[in-house]
Amino acid sequence: MKIYLSLLLSLSSFTAFSQQVRIDTAKSKDLKEVVVTGQFSPQTLKNSVYNVRTISAERIRLRGAVNVQQVLNTELGFRFSNDLTLGTTDVQIMGMTGRNVKVLLDGVPMIDRSDTRESLNQIDINTIDRIEIVEGPMSVVYGSDALAGVINIITKNAGKSLLNISARVQEETVGKEYSAFSNKGNHVQNLNLSWQNNGWSLLVGATHNDFAGWNIKPSTTPREIVDLDIQSGNRWKPKEQWLGNTKIGYRNKNFNIWYRLDALQEEIESRGGMNTLNYIAEWQQFKTKRYTNQLQSEWKLSPSLQLTTIAGYSDLKRLTRTVNHNFSTGVDALSTEQGKQDTAKFNSTIFRSTLQYIISDKISLQPGFEFNRDAAAGQRINGSPIINDYAFFVSSEIKPANGINIRPGFRFIKNSVYDAPPVIPSLNTKFSLSESFDLRLAYARGFRSPALRELYYDFVDASHNIIGNPNLKAEESNSFNGSLTWAGLKNDNFQFRSTLAGFYNLFKNRISFLQSTNDASVTTLFNIAKFKTTGFTLDNTLIYQNLNVVLGVSYIGRYNDQLESNPNLSIPEFSWSPELTTTIIYNLPKIGANVSLFYKYSGKVPSYVTSTTEASGYKLAEIGAFNLADFMLNKSLYKYITINAGIKNLFNVTQLSNTSTSSGGAHSTGGGSVPYSYGRSYVLGLTFNWSK
Repeated sequence: MKIYLSLLLSLSSFTAFSQQVRIDTAKSKDLKEVVVTGQFSPQTLKNSVYNVRTISAERIRLRGAVNVQQVLNTELGFRFSNDLTLGTTDVQIMGMTGRNVKVLLDGVPMIDRSDTRESLNQIDINTIDRIEIVEGPMSVVYGSDALAGVINIITKNAGKSLLNISARVQEETVGKEYSAFSNKGNHVQNLNLSWQNNGWSLLVGATHNDFAGWNIKPSTTPREIVDLDIQSGNRWKPKEQWLGNTKIGYRNKNFNIWYRLDALQEEIESRGGMNTLNYIAEWQQFKTKRYTNQLQSEWKLSPSLQLTTIAGYSDLKRLTRTVNHNFSTGVDALSTEQGKQDTAKFNSTIFRSTLQYIISDKISLQPGFEFNRDAAAGQRINGSPIINDYAFFVSSEIKPANGINIRPGFRFIKNSVYDAPPVIPSLNTKFSLSESFDLRLAYARGFRSPALRELYYDFVDASHNIIGNPNLKAEESNSFNGSLTWAGLKNDNFQFRSTLAGFYNLFKNRISFLQSTNDASVTTLFNIAKFKTTGFTLDNTLIYQNLNVVLGVSYIGRYNDQLESNPNLSIPEFSWSPELTTTIIYNLPKIGANVSLFYKYSGKVPSYVTSTTEASGYKLAEIGAFNLADFMLNKSLYKYITINAGIKNLFNVTQLSNTSTSSGGAHSTGGGSVPYSYGRSYVLGLTFNWSK
């Protein structure tokens, strides 16, 4: 509490200049949300043939999030894992890892240097208008990687005001550590400008995120000494991000075109402990530069014909620099060990054009063409590989009768390097059983192309000997899912919607790490495994006057893949894990404020691992359950200022218990506790918003 009070005092000087700001306490429109991901044209949630979840900009603002992970970590079916060696985070959806999740920025794929989805936390949270989540294969529409689903991050437009200026300052403690505006803690500054007139629009924005890092073992020593404390446990690496964006566009009645540029510079510092025998410590710096360009247009050629085109180019560079710092002389010397210096370069090009043709009230047709080009280079990349992918896709919406929507689709693929599935089919259906009940049933095939890293990346140093495999095939999946939605209670003051959904996914040619058959000291990748996930979710939304409540539960089963090599093992086919999530937002219009609680219970994640003490050779291992909650208060002060304050990670979760003794990978945490967070933190932020 002392830290929280000092944080309040350090920011109190801002309030002297504050003016009235108006918090929008109108009733939530969540149940009438319009979605665009995977649609022929913008649709309401009720009319969409897909089961889509949305997270609005207002909900993001209310929780004081500084990155996308903080928004999604209390969403149903989402779990995150942290690699403290590299300072990155990956995501899971419905039991499937991030390599099977397609991350889009306004429909354009984000480029990642590996098969994890670190790009999620390299997107400026202040530019997001909403996040749309579609679970299940979307490979017909979006191509590779969309096996588990799609996360489409949709950015803001200029709005209706001639001119808008907004700014944000937010200060957070990191555990018990805090220092105002720099060093200890988490510090955020943002500035945005938007303008629109006569169809033209312009947005410009910049954000600075400064996270000072944290040690699991508390320390009262200065930051420079903490960096050297080899006994301090896993280190949450200091991370500084500079993000910039600009968006310019023109729109009239039948035509819309816009260009957007997003730029990132990120630096992660990793300072190892000092060797007391020679007074030398290994210090590493990971620097990432990312540029994402996109040009999009929509042209309504006639009332029944529309052409949509997307062109995008992304460039990603990650520099690894390692020095040996000598404390006795103060000299830094570049490390000469193999693998300690590296510059990895990745770029990606996409062109996609779709034509929507409304043949009649009952039939619509959407053919399209997509071209993707991926390239990489670097000290650890074999050569300068380039992968070209060509696809033609077509889907149709058929409405043979009122309340029935059938959407078949096919994607035809030709790849320049690997054996891609030549045809990917899907069939989505929606049946309006009554005014209140909607039934959705779907089957889809999905695929994930091998990443450039898996094909051509060789990681060799003193601790690793990992070799890429250019002969990998694409992973494939067959997915079945269905949902039943009831929205029978609604009036001016009350709305309620409940969705019960189930899914079953069967994967083949799953890419996994194994020891080479030719050299036991070498680890490489093979298409060896089948994998399955199954489960169900129950998602409920209630809106009553000024109260908005979301309550969800899920029960997810992950396949015990030891059964592939030993089908006679007496272990269950699936290991199951429960989740419970609750979001409660209550508006207080009389005082221009609201309070929000975001809560999630994530149950144990069981699995069977190899064991030398069990007769069967396997034993049950578990990653422990945990509770995560954020409590936030938002209050208008004057006309243009809002204040948000609260507590994140109320239950002070830092590590999860782990009974596994398996290493599971180069940077896994097998055999010990799993790092999850830096613990409870206190938040105070100010937002300025002025419009003309």
